[in-house]
Amino acid sequence: EWSLRWYRSYFDSTAWMQATATSLKAASLTALVATPLATMAAYGLHASRLRHANLLLMLLLTPMVVPVILIGIGVFYAYVKLKLVNSMLGLVLAHSMLAVPVVMMVVGSALRTFDMDQEKVARSLGASRLRAFWMVTLPQIRFSVVTGAVLAFLTSFDEIIVSLFVSGGDNSTLTRNMFNALRDQVDPTIAAISTLIVGVTSLLLVFTQFVGRAKDH
Repeated sequence: EWSLRWYRSYFDSTAWMQATATSLKAASLTALVATPLATMAAYGLHASRLRHANLLLMLLLTPMVVPVILIGIGVFYAYVKLKLVNSMLGLVLAHSMLAVPVVMMVVGSALRTFDMDQEKVARSLGASRLRAFWMVTLPQIRFSVVTGAVLAFLTSFDEIIVSLFVSGGDNSTLTRNMFNALRDQVDPTIAAISTLIVGVTSLLLVFTQFVGRAKDH
């Protein structure tokens, strides 16, 4: 019969709530770290005249190409030496490494359609490069920046493989706990959590569309 029993089981569970809070915190911090870094990288590569800019771009996009399991193993061994395993800092740094290429692709696409002459005009009138970017360029690519931030959030929130290696204890993520629960037993609570994750993802994507419409108007 239809029931909300497994949703109640999820919300009444201290362990699930703690894992959810960890995932939300890690995803939010990842978005805050990855978005400005990726935006600066995309802008720098787009505006620079470096001979090896394409090579540097390929290097920054490497996490999208290398199998995530290899990244997880490498990060784990590095974190063991740095004592960052099971820490929030380590989790955010690892997720940011995965999110930066995603944000770079989105912001880079927006910059390729942006007329850089507008920024040059602002600089010719006395604005510094930073002020010209902030006042002229950023407002016109803000939709892509916001979209990149949402994708960075989702990259962290949905990530499981790296989280299996570097998270645990009080900083165990929701997806890690779901994987462990599926491995140990069949718990219908996981199905309820899955619908909530799909709902959160859908709402965030709808949010980006509203931002896009606001930009068009």
